[in-house]
Amino acid sequence: MTGGGRGAGTVAAVDLGATSGRVILGRVDGRGAGTLEIRQVARFANDPVRLASGLHWDLSGLSRRVDSGLAKALREEPGVASIGVDSWAVDYALLAGDRMLCEPFHYRDERSAAGVEAVHAIAPFAELYRRNGLQFLPFNTLYQLAAERAQGAQGDGGGCLGLADSLLLVSDLIAFQLTGERVAERTNASTTGLLGIDSREWDDELIERLGLPRSVFPRLVDPGETIGTLRGEVAAGFGIGSRHPLEVVAVGSHDTASAVVAVPMRPESAAYISCGTWGLVGVELERPVLTDAARAANFTNEGGVDGRVRFLRNVMGLWLLSESVRQWERDGETVELAALLAAAASVTAPVTVFDANDPRFLAPGDLPARIAEWCREHGEPAPGTPAEFARSIVESLARAFAEAVVDAARLSGTQVETIHLVGGGALNELLCQRTADRAGLPVLAGPVEATAIGNVLVQARAQGFAGAGLESLRALVATAFPPRRYEPVAG
Repeated sequence: MTGGGRGAGTVAAVDLGATSGRVILGRVDGRGAGTLEIRQVARFANDPVRLASGLHWDLSGLSRRVDSGLAKALREEPGVASIGVDSWAVDYALLAGDRMLCEPFHYRDERSAAGVEAVHAIAPFAELYRRNGLQFLPFNTLYQLAAERAQGAQGDGGGCLGLADSLLLVSDLIAFQLTGERVAERTNASTTGLLGIDSREWDDELIERLGLPRSVFPRLVDPGETIGTLRGEVAAGFGIGSRHPLEVVAVGSHDTASAVVAVPMRPESAAYISCGTWGLVGVELERPVLTDAARAANFTNEGGVDGRVRFLRNVMGLWLLSESVRQWERDGETVELAALLAAAASVTAPVTVFDANDPRFLAPGDLPARIAEWCREHGEPAPGTPAEFARSIVESLARAFAEAVVDAARLSGTQVETIHLVGGGALNELLCQRTADRAGLPVLAGPVEATAIGNVLVQARAQGFAGAGLESLRALVATAFPPRRYEPVAG
């Protein structure tokens, strides 16, 4: 299969993850056999900040780093045709006019627990699942908004919702700062819990029942639509002045939606794992699965590019490892990840396999101590060394991934023959192999930068540089980034 595009060109992808962000240039030529190339221009940390009110994102600092990265990209490649932005989901900023009222809360902040109780008193989870198709996660946007509303009702200045005239998810906020246009891209909006699973429009009835102001939710756009062109002052700051207007194009702005675009799979026979801070494990479908069994298994139906459905389960992901490493470094140890994983691979004695999705692992802090606590509570031996902890984490993630693949296949009726693992986890050879072993299926690892690649491809298609179908886009990925194959080993 060829790309099918009408020409060749370069686009810029802003890819914001929960621990880091990057600006990447992508060049796509869909003619003939097709070519796809990416080059990282800037990479920067995305660290939360602890304020008196709770755990927040430093969106002001993040925006400055995005601007710096884009300016560098446009200096290096003046012919960029468009810009696309993707980010993690659920978190939002509240604006009055052009002004952000406060730094957005981090989804790991504890405040959402009160929001869960308030929402379920009005709309029980079983009803919510029928309306929005989402798995229960305590930080979904509707729970955060319920907590925000409750803070405002207390009259202590803790909530900004009553002062806001618009609400923008993170990727939409960056697009607004670039263009001045307020929109909500559908794949990301589908994670809020406030988008109808059938209509793919804002659920006005649910919004009213929850006492939320309908006026703050902006118009919805689909991946591939032009959001707007760079504001004049932004273009001047990037050093491109009044040259041709530079478009900002909506992509799959939920980072997993972009990542799934870049999974070089045959959806009818494959599962995917987008593995970074989180592990998103599932299959791509044409229609949602809203059965009682899917709800009980805590599977979600999130929006994908071209109206596809990402039927998946969230697994805690490499957060378990990265936050453990941060704790050891806080304790004064020097930890080099490659050496740690090599040592973990050399552990021969059995290690405890724990529940990777236990809620106690969600918040930042001393994860090794929490893992040891879980082991004590369940009568299991706790790991003793960092290498044993790392091996225990990898084994626990591999089991959770394998179980989610089995459940996704059973609940959706998909005959899964291969597992595609993309994102940063594709570099973790031990995790890839143990996932293959536990699932009893081959794992095809890569591409690592799947999210940015998916972002690039949706823009390239909108600009006429690539073919129309997801299959043709994935064919470009398979050629440019051949995956590494891990066969399952028994025993």
